Amino acid sequence: MVSKKVLHWLLEPEQPAVRYRTLTQLLDRPESDSEVRETKDRIPTQGWAAEILSGRHPEGWWVDGKSLYWPKYLSTNWMLLVLSDLGLTRDIPEIRASCERWMGRMGTKEGGVGGISKGTSHLCTAGNMARALLRFGYGDDARVWTTLEWLATHADPKGGWSCYGSGRNLDSWEGLSPFALVPKSRWNAGMTLAVERGAEFFLQRELYRQGDRYAPWFRFHYPNHYYYDLLVGLDLLTALGYTDDPRLRVGLALLKKKRRPDGRWNLDALHPDAAGGVAAFWKAHPRDRPTPFGLEEPGKPSKMITLTALTILHRIGS
Repeated sequence: MVSKKVLHWLLEPEQPAVRYRTLTQLLDRPESDSEVRETKDRIPTQGWAAEILSGRHPEGWWVDGKSLYWPKYLSTNWMLLVLSDLGLTRDIPEIRASCERWMGRMGTKEGGVGGISKGTSHLCTAGNMARALLRFGYGDDARVWTTLEWLATHADPKGGWSCYGSGRNLDSWEGLSPFALVPKSRWNAGMTLAVERGAEFFLQRELYRQGDRYAPWFRFHYPNHYYYDLLVGLDLLTALGYTDDPRLRVGLALLKKKRRPDGRWNLDALHPDAAGGVAAFWKAHPRDRPTPFGLEEPGKPSKMITLTALTILHRIGS
């Protein structure tokens, strides 16, 4: 599945976050493994995570202490989403302090997380926050479980979610995403139904069939933030256990087609990478356009994209 050369590249010590995820996700090493523990301990002090943490204010925020959400994609909300992907946990005091500030400032009226103005819950923000907090180690926190229950009860009865009330959309994937990090044995009946209907919504559309062809969905990105592409869809559905559904074939064919001759994948673009109405809106309202943030250079081999792609193939046994 993966050549020794690519595996060596992913295991390079310069990026312990990638090395750690490679050891655990591709090589199936347990957390108790000495090499896994040593690598995980280096994540806060070396590589991308260390660079992000160096920009953290001592009080626990990035860029702006008043707004943890603006500016996109440089402020606290977005930095914590990325750090959660890099393998950090609340065992690190700085992460714990920033998460508590994040949950406190972006709490909801219901007692969950993912609130915007005046504590109003927002589906995309709630899904993103719950996913990140689960990765940080807040799996038993009441605020996270309140959010999961809220997400389940606010899913569309026909499957899927709508972040902006404009109807169910494939790019409203965030509501489904945290459930991939929770053992199915802990789902209640409402969560199970919401996940099954949500997954079916994606599978019915083969992860991409919704209206006119949307070019950015066929480009691979990182960070994802609240954007969607076929790599996001494949990662999410296979993480939920949908590894042998024939409706994944189109997405898997694209994944394999985009693999470079040397066995790696490129980072195609950084967000904001939009077309259609979103691009037109940003052209008309440039102040609302997010600021791109990336760990790697578009158009070149990407460790984050390659690791995600190989993890997907590992799950399906390819």
